Amino acid sequence: MSDETPVTGPIPIYVRTIPTGVVLDLEALTRLVVGDVLDALLAPNDTGVWDRLHALADTDRSAVEDRLPYEELVAELTERASSRVPLYGPAALELTRKLRRAAAPRPVPGQRGAA
Repeated sequence: MSDETPVTGPIPIYVRTIPTGVVLDLEALTRLVVGDVLDALLAPNDTGVWDRLHALADTDRSAVEDRLPYEELVAELTERASSRVPLYGPAALELTRKLRRAAAPRPVPGQRGAA
């Protein structure tokens, strides 16, 4: 079961059911995060992130001692990237309604016998 009508807002949220629960499709949030990361990498007034990315590309990341610069860059990009989904007006209630419907108990199809 899939509800193709998103919970509206600046970042639409699609609620899709799977056999064991629900999946929240936040493609718009992913696009926003990727945009934030690209903005950080391509900032004309601060090339520090770009320089660190290229420095990491020139290292052997399999070495344990080289892991720290990678993790620090991940942390910095994570800090700069979007992580919140605002829900205005009735959108939070709409998300709740869709999640309750999608997550409601339903029968699991039995296994088919081998023929």
